[in-house]
Amino acid sequence: MKSPARRTRDIERQAGYLRPEHCAPPPPRGTSDTMWFIRDGCGIVCAVITWLLVFYAEFVVMFVMLWPVKNVAYSLLNGVLFNSLAFLALASHAKAMCTDPGAVPKGNATKEFIESLQLKPGQVVYKCPKCCSIKPDRAHHCSVCKRCIKKMDHHCPWVNNCVGENNQKYFVLFTLYIALISFHALAMVGFHFVVCFEEDWSKCSAFSAPATVILLILLCFEGLLFLIFTAIMFGTQVHSICSDETGIEQLKKEERKWLKKSKWMNMKVVFGHPFSVAWLNPFATPDHGKADVYQYIV
Repeated sequence: MKSPARRTRDIERQAGYLRPEHCAPPPPRGTSDTMWFIRDGCGIVCAVITWLLVFYAEFVVMFVMLWPVKNVAYSLLNGVLFNSLAFLALASHAKAMCTDPGAVPKGNATKEFIESLQLKPGQVVYKCPKCCSIKPDRAHHCSVCKRCIKKMDHHCPWVNNCVGENNQKYFVLFTLYIALISFHALAMVGFHFVVCFEEDWSKCSAFSAPATVILLILLCFEGLLFLIFTAIMFGTQVHSICSDETGIEQLKKEERKWLKKSKWMNMKVVFGHPFSVAWLNPFATPDHGKADVYQYIV
């Protein structure tokens, strides 16, 4: 007995399924510098909360823990390190949120476009009935973005965007830098508690002792929660990249039809060719080099 997923694919193979006459011509493409932004209320709220939590950590680290410390070298070193990581985390978040994840042109399932593919006997194309698009191989439809996304991994409300072919690097960097600043904040909170218990609390913070304790406990809770969450997400994403199988493909147990590459090559497909410090730079657009082009025709 065929699985539901298999039956769906068989339906898509039928010639009458495409119905190009039911599709309006695709809207005119904007300029290449048009910013991508998903107008989803839940996603926007989650993205704002993410930035506010990072700013809260900045406030506690700088004004509660580092500013009152008399050791200038300790304050300077940790201040520069924490602020640099926080800046990279927010920059990665902004890039993941405002980068087109690989959206398929909407409404391109027109008669003219299908004829331009010059299909040969036995070749098939898949159409998304929701956005009226001809789907490349490994593309999936996102109900939030309302678009088909090439090599879609999942939709993340915390970045208010899908994680796909074009922005997976920025999402991985976001999880990495959030995990690092969370670990750094937890280490500083632990050290601050030890020092303050041995000395007068009035010398450890510009705030009162109860206020300082509450602020540090909240930061400790936030840091521990996000360290666990982002560390797990980072490991999951790296495993997904190395195995060249997206989260959706793993969940649906889709049949692997694409060429198998080495784990190192899969990493370079996402982060760029060749390996360099640009892998850690959220402002560097990855050069996919010899990356496979996902075809419309199967």
